Amino acid sequence: MTLPPSPSDGDFSTLFNFLPIGAYRSSPDGMMLRANQALVRLNGYEDEAQLLLGVKDIATEWYVQPGRRAEFVALLMRDGFVKGFVSEIWRHKTQDRVWISENAHVVRNGSGEVVFYEGTVEDITERMRVLEALRQSQAQLERITDQMPGMVFSLYQPREGPRRYHFVSSGVRDIYEFEPADLLRDPMLITRYRHPDHAHELELEVDAVMQAPVSLSSEFRVVMPDGRIKWVYKRSSAVEFDSEGTRRVGVLLDITDRKEAEAALHASETLWKLALESAGDGVWDWNIRTGEEFFSTSIKAMFGYADDDIANLSAELDERTHPDDVAQMRLDRQAHFDGLVPVYRNEHRIRCKDGRWKWVLSRGVVIARDDNGQPLRMVGTHTDITELKEAEAQQHALEVQLRESQKMEAIGTLAGGVAHDFNNLLAAILGNLVLAREDVGEHHPAQESLAEISRAAIRARQLVQQILTFSRRQTQEMQRQPLKPLVEEALGLMRSLLPAGLKLVTRLPSSSLQVLADATQMQQVLMNLCTNAWQSMEGGSGEITVALREVRLDASQALQFGGLSSGAYACLSVADNGPGIDVETQRRIFEPFFTTKAPGAGTGLGLAVVHGIVKAHRGVIDLHSQPGEGTRFDVYLPLAAAADAGDVVEVTVAAAPATLRPGKHVVYIDDYEALVFLVGRLLRKQGHQATTFESGEAAVAWMRMHPEVSVDLVVSDQNMPGLSGVETAIELHRLRPGLKIAIISGHVNERLLIEASAAGVSEVMGKQDSMDALGEAIRGLLDSAA
Repeated sequence: MTLPPSPSDGDFSTLFNFLPIGAYRSSPDGMMLRANQALVRLNGYEDEAQLLLGVKDIATEWYVQPGRRAEFVALLMRDGFVKGFVSEIWRHKTQDRVWISENAHVVRNGSGEVVFYEGTVEDITERMRVLEALRQSQAQLERITDQMPGMVFSLYQPREGPRRYHFVSSGVRDIYEFEPADLLRDPMLITRYRHPDHAHELELEVDAVMQAPVSLSSEFRVVMPDGRIKWVYKRSSAVEFDSEGTRRVGVLLDITDRKEAEAALHASETLWKLALESAGDGVWDWNIRTGEEFFSTSIKAMFGYADDDIANLSAELDERTHPDDVAQMRLDRQAHFDGLVPVYRNEHRIRCKDGRWKWVLSRGVVIARDDNGQPLRMVGTHTDITELKEAEAQQHALEVQLRESQKMEAIGTLAGGVAHDFNNLLAAILGNLVLAREDVGEHHPAQESLAEISRAAIRARQLVQQILTFSRRQTQEMQRQPLKPLVEEALGLMRSLLPAGLKLVTRLPSSSLQVLADATQMQQVLMNLCTNAWQSMEGGSGEITVALREVRLDASQALQFGGLSSGAYACLSVADNGPGIDVETQRRIFEPFFTTKAPGAGTGLGLAVVHGIVKAHRGVIDLHSQPGEGTRFDVYLPLAAAADAGDVVEVTVAAAPATLRPGKHVVYIDDYEALVFLVGRLLRKQGHQATTFESGEAAVAWMRMHPEVSVDLVVSDQNMPGLSGVETAIELHRLRPGLKIAIISGHVNERLLIEASAAGVSEVMGKQDSMDALGEAIRGLLDSAA
């Protein structure tokens, strides 16, 4: 390659080769002609030859931004030189990105033609990083201060000359209605807005900050260009202080609204005091510095005091404030003193002259501060909110009661479901035990073990019955009957069971108190409550009181019990003078299997069963107890109207001999496989033909396929996956109208009876306790079918 005429290479080398920054010579068409070692290293090469060989076109291979070379050349052609041309480039070999600053000029020959460009290249990457970090820091500061009220600033005040602002937040627009750039450009602009009455204060502030690194705060007025007056609060602190000057940071806040409010308050102080007094609020005016506090007559009367009973000192009411409320009251005051909240607001209790506690809502505002911003005077009101607080407490109690009721409902549903399934298991166990004992013979050695298994299974069945009672799934015989004789009968039995040292006291009315109830279950309620009472006294001496009385609950009282209707109720109470019950135990006392007794000393179902029975009787049970003061349970049952006489809600099966009539064909349906097997075996053992199925769908399909087979009776479980008992009956009657069908359910209710009747079901029976009972029920159905 032949180079155009130029100064000698030796001159270039001696002048540029040892420069600490890059130096180059390039052709107008973008070829690199020469490069010193600094530029070679900058591009990632080891010597100049590698660089010249590698770079073909500076415009496309060097500059990151397309067109940057063209801008560079345009400036050279226009001015003949370029200074401080900042660009981002690629290190040619490594392709790292770096920032550079170029200085260059055009070299022409004697004819004025451009021969080449010469220039220097300085790596300024680190400088650019610092500038970018500074820019981001500045942007972050602006974003932060944009969220703050008022104008945040940083300035330098030299000992000689005007101040210089280094930072001004956007909040300056809200106060002075000009831009931050305006103040940065003209630092004295802000002083020209200051009200003439406050000009001297500014001079004093400047003198003070030049004497020592002090913190200052002040309030002053400013005059806007349209003549409006604003109040501004200023606070600043020194961050640097030396012989040359001081650097300060601070904030300006627009307090016009506060000042106008103070002025309005001063102007109408007498008026608002009278107005608040007439509205029932007591007025107070507190001199914070001296502790003196004016109390209006209505404040003193609110707490039962005469005007001269209480001195006009803030400590008078503070000393009568409930100890539990003092800390929060002081925190709320301090928050207002510190400007964190615009208005002081606190609810607390004050002791009245008669010793009662009265709730008040205290509200106030500081209307005067000293030069340091410390509060001097505060005015406000006391409002009696005792009734509101009592209503809130009552509402909270109702919400807690509702949550407890819902929890007990959920536990009952779960317990009932588990007990239902467990009942099926026990039925299979007990049924197979009966058959097994018959199979092995009366004198077989296994009889003793089978008898023990039978006793254990019966105890388990009794436990299941308690769970079903708690979950209100046990069939009840609800009859209108007097409650007093039921109580007297249960008490007669209870007296013979009480341990020595315990006294049973009864308080029964002369009237019998008619209720709609299951007699057996109501006696179980009383027995369980009395048993719980004497067991709580742990074998010591004591007294159990059983009382029965008529009470009338108004709407408010009924609402407190959750879900009751107002009206007349029988209240059955069982009280003891034992150790009482703590709050945590009271919260869980009706939960099934919860007990405070030692392991093995109780099932934890006694009170849960009571709760379930009372709920099923549309009543409620209430507990009153405190540790060391005994316990009382109150059971409320609605009194029965005369129209309820003779009401009976029960599905009953008449008793009959256990022997089945032979020669009949019985179809039995149940989703529990063990029970299906057991009933089928029982029926066949009694000489009947038994066809069994584990689903309603299977029974319907069999009937459809065997229309010629005679069937005398269909017995089906109600609760099964797929078709229920009622739905199975509907399908079977479509195939064989007039077919006798019976349904068995562990939860017989009015809805099931109505649906079964509509489906043509002949009988709805409760779950039997044993295979003997089931045999009797089927016998009765077959006899009626005959």
